[in-house]
Amino acid sequence: MAALIVLRPWAFLLFLVLVSYDESGLESSTRNGIAQATQRVFLYPQSPKVSSIVSTKYRTAYHFQPPKNWINGPMYYNGIYHQFYQYNPNGSLWGNIVWGHSVSTDLINWIRLEPAIERTTPSDINGCWTGSATILKGDRPAIIYTGADTEKRQVQNIVFPKNVSDPYLREWIKPDNNPLIQPVGQGLNSNQFRDPTTGWIGPDGLWRIAVGAELNGYSAALLFKSEDFVHWTRVDHPLYSSNASTMWECPDFFAVLPGKNSGLDLSAAIPNGAKHVLKMSLDNCDKYMVGVYDLKSDTFVPDTELDDQRLWSRIDYGNYYASKSFFDSKRGRRIIWGWTNETDSSSDDVAKGWAGIHVSKSASSCITYFPLNWTIWLDSNSKQLLQWPVEEIESLRREELIQHMIFLKQADVEIHFELTSIDSADPFDPSWLLDIEKHCQEADASVHGSVGPFGLVVLASDNMEEHTSVHFRVYKSKEKYMVLMCSDLRKSSLRPELYTPAYGGFFEFNVEKENTISLRTLIDRSAVESFGGGGRVCIMARVYPVTLINGGTRMHAFNNGTGTVKVPQLKAWSMRRAQVNVKKE
Repeated sequence: MAALIVLRPWAFLLFLVLVSYDESGLESSTRNGIAQATQRVFLYPQSPKVSSIVSTKYRTAYHFQPPKNWINGPMYYNGIYHQFYQYNPNGSLWGNIVWGHSVSTDLINWIRLEPAIERTTPSDINGCWTGSATILKGDRPAIIYTGADTEKRQVQNIVFPKNVSDPYLREWIKPDNNPLIQPVGQGLNSNQFRDPTTGWIGPDGLWRIAVGAELNGYSAALLFKSEDFVHWTRVDHPLYSSNASTMWECPDFFAVLPGKNSGLDLSAAIPNGAKHVLKMSLDNCDKYMVGVYDLKSDTFVPDTELDDQRLWSRIDYGNYYASKSFFDSKRGRRIIWGWTNETDSSSDDVAKGWAGIHVSKSASSCITYFPLNWTIWLDSNSKQLLQWPVEEIESLRREELIQHMIFLKQADVEIHFELTSIDSADPFDPSWLLDIEKHCQEADASVHGSVGPFGLVVLASDNMEEHTSVHFRVYKSKEKYMVLMCSDLRKSSLRPELYTPAYGGFFEFNVEKENTISLRTLIDRSAVESFGGGGRVCIMARVYPVTLINGGTRMHAFNNGTGTVKVPQLKAWSMRRAQVNVKKE
């Protein structure tokens, strides 16, 4: 949108309706004390009865999702992207886990293949759990994964492709010497020993992997070495350990160059000046540390160590877990995938017949799995990972918003907010960092502030009885400004028994270098994925508005602060449906 929009205090502007209707009109009104300038498309009836959640309208149109049942794992090889994922072929709840397998040439459209790894041997008979792919010398792929053996111990197994000339790598074989690594050793819990990382080569020419574990009651990324990627020896010290928690799931370890949005291949020489990132899954979210990989001691040394894990940096501040990154040699970037679960009930998942989607991102520091693919990389000050949707998602864009109104079913929205005055910002309280979700609840979009809240209301019903708010507030600390980004789901649906939190994260705002705060939000039916401040805070959310089933939803830009906010840039696109998990005959 070329024209400048000015959001004066307590302004509310409707600009998108996420449905297809013919009738339109113009309306100006005031509701709940908030001045509105809105363009009405259609006053579709609101059903007095909450409709069934069993609807294809909640199933995402361009996020990765299996055709049915439960999902939970990536590799680029010879021109093909491979997505492996934990999959229950017998139902939409946890259990009977095998490795599903889908392939793509563009990260958007996916072909579904037969499962790559199934429960067929004593070392994985009770489940084929998370693992990682590594491209070995001679351009040969290998996957090391966690299996649950006959005693339900967690052990590490390996598979190789049966035929590397098959572009889809349909069949994988298990050597007779599985399991490669067993949970033996003092202080090791055999039920908390899983999720091997992608391998890397150290200065001694030996392969290394890390495995998440509970060691002497604390969390650890255990380090293992091998000459041939088959015979492994545990190093006498972990890659890193912490007494702040008891177990790390799905560890990830990779190198990044500060300020460069290109990725680094761990199997190649790491350039001078590179940092390393150690990511772990705990507390129902993915956290990470930035530091250096000390080659002499063979350990990861974080730049900053915080005793309180609530203060650790997060990959995503919303519904996002068990992420896994990989190096995309095609484009020289690092991509991260993550899993986002349903936030309805287990009985709803059974009734629908499916649960969970994958998100993938790319990052300027590095790194997400079933939401969209993200690119990931490290910012120039070496403190924070930045993430952004992979550029391939833009191939799904259709009509661009030209006027205040456009009819959309799925949307990609980019909006920039320009602050006219920031000196009056409310003071920042560091204690908010200990429970950001609580602060987002207390300072929600209805609470007036000096600079904010301002942002978007998405998937809203005509009467605003249902809506999801994605918004910012700016605070002033002693030496810098802090921006709070919230994605508030508490009024997202009239359905009972849903998990509807108010997610939130903070990022620093440099007034001397920045004059706008950007927000990009991808709406895909029940998925709302938001990137604030150029990817400094990412929030993935799942919502189930009744309005989406009964007719359609609306989107608004708003400012509920006392200061004026300008919108110098507003762009939005309707999104085509991707071909996800089309079965390959």
